[in-house]
Amino acid sequence: MLIRDARASDADHLVRFINMAADDLPLHFWKKSVGPDGDPLALGRERAARETGNFSYRNAWLAEVEGEVAACLLGYPAALEPEPIAPDTQPLFVPLIELENMAPGSWYLNVLATYPEHRGKGLGSALLAKAEAVTRAAGRTTISLIAEDTHLDALRLYRARGFAEVARRPVVKEDWAVDAREWILFTKSL
Repeated sequence: MLIRDARASDADHLVRFINMAADDLPLHFWKKSVGPDGDPLALGRERAARETGNFSYRNAWLAEVEGEVAACLLGYPAALEPEPIAPDTQPLFVPLIELENMAPGSWYLNVLATYPEHRGKGLGSALLAKAEAVTRAAGRTTISLIAEDTHLDALRLYRARGFAEVARRPVVKEDWAVDAREWILFTKSL
């Protein structure tokens, strides 16, 4: 296994991982952003290939197995202070922002995802170790992440790697088709 920095040319993989990690919520949002005639995946690839922004490839690392992209870690330093929730924020995102605001100053692990054919091979654990190294290098002492209550394998992994549950918020579904009922904030002090 090799863990490497993501490149702009990895945008297609990044879009798939970002979308997998959040049960199609990004795709749902991108569809609304581009309208009925637009290409939501193209918007996602554009965001992933840009030089700046939270979902930039510059904030991502990919695990490769035998030269094939298999898993992804994407994260970035969280704001040092809780950020107010703008009145026009879509209700879908309010619980996520509330949870993020409970871990100011952490390094926020936004995406940890593995292609199905590569699961159970230790890639998630290896990428969590990478997240710890990145967190330390960024001068942060805490990692935070938010998971859905239905991602049982991921929840087991986070707990086994020393992450502690901090808080929960209900998932606001609106017209997003998802089985999850709650978002769960986890943190780990280093």
